[in-house]
Amino acid sequence: MNAARGGFPGTATHPRSDGFDAEAWLRGLEPVGWSFGLERIARLLDQLGSPQRRFASIHVVGTNGKSSVTMLTAALLDRAALATGAYLSPHRERWSERVQISGTEISVEHFSAAASRVAEAITTVERDLGDGDVVTQFEAATATAFVAFATAGVEVAVIEAGLGGRLDATNVIPSRVTALTSIGIEHTEYLGETAIEIAEEKLAVLQEGSVMVLGRVDPEIRALARRTAADRDARVVSAAEPATSPALANRAPYLAGNLAVAVAAAEQITGPLDPGLVDAVASETRLAGRMEVSEDDPPTVSDAAHNPDGARALAEALPAIAHGRPVVGCIAVLAGKDAEGIIAPLAPLLDALVVTEVPPGRLEGSGRAGAGSIPAAELASLARAAGLDEIEILAHPRFAIARARELARQRGGVALAAGSHYLLGYGS
Repeated sequence: MNAARGGFPGTATHPRSDGFDAEAWLRGLEPVGWSFGLERIARLLDQLGSPQRRFASIHVVGTNGKSSVTMLTAALLDRAALATGAYLSPHRERWSERVQISGTEISVEHFSAAASRVAEAITTVERDLGDGDVVTQFEAATATAFVAFATAGVEVAVIEAGLGGRLDATNVIPSRVTALTSIGIEHTEYLGETAIEIAEEKLAVLQEGSVMVLGRVDPEIRALARRTAADRDARVVSAAEPATSPALANRAPYLAGNLAVAVAAAEQITGPLDPGLVDAVASETRLAGRMEVSEDDPPTVSDAAHNPDGARALAEALPAIAHGRPVVGCIAVLAGKDAEGIIAPLAPLLDALVVTEVPPGRLEGSGRAGAGSIPAAELASLARAAGLDEIEILAHPRFAIARARELARQRGGVALAAGSHYLLGYGS
């Protein structure tokens, strides 16, 4: 029986948040930058009774495709009648969006109950930390997810890594399966300058005696993954070929590849899945911000595409959605990202572009403390250099997306929002 479908076993009569505002609490944590390491999260989970050991887990790491693979894997497991959780990042509007049970965002009541327990435990843990050392925002959110899953009676949780892997707060789960979706150059200040160095950081999460599922990666990364697996007595399963489900293949080739990884990961828990079940999941699962198409007037495509690989994958998929209609884009890119590499593959497909910025306040409480946007004027210059002539600058993203939609409607075309997860929420 899928226990999670009926709610939260053992908590229905006393979710005990006592009015605790989990969203405000999380927004207020760790106001300065990134702080990596596993000691704090390990101590915190010990204080909480090791909730991460009360469910089986699948760890999803990689550069692009993590959220899609996490959502699809969880949906497949749920359809196979397992009580399933998914932990995702980032979120658009609320921290609770990151915690999904049976495909549904956790309720405010139960999220606050879990977060309240974590907040109480942090008070104890921080007394024993060194001067100035505190539990970080992401560590607190991760612990909250694990408490929520354990409380809900989740049997299997699919956990998306945050940044990297080796020192990421999610690297405390006794995962039975690790899925490596892809490797690209990102966060070089933290993960290394080369694809191999970045892959080493992500592959470090592989557990002894577990299973490694490999997505489409370069041969040298594949060889490294196999060496890492051999060192840890782990079995390797290849999922390099895209799944044949037309439901996703027709939307975007990269989504079909992500589905293949998800199927391979889920089958390590369930055994072979019926193709009809797979196709139903592919048809019904909403992948927020991943070739997400709203059939409004005009149709609007939302795709995070926050690095060059993601932008190239979007560019490959976009013509099948546009069907020859003009595309008007709206783009914002966070500081430190390769804006030129994001704009270059998309520019030839765009009829016009509106550039904008994500407000600092939107980023500050959303897991990106200290982050900012590349100035819209700089994005405009890059777009002109990439061959675009019609470019508008609008400072506020809500107005920028509305303007892109207006221009697309005037031309009988399609609007596109891309470049950052944090931009997409302004279009809803």
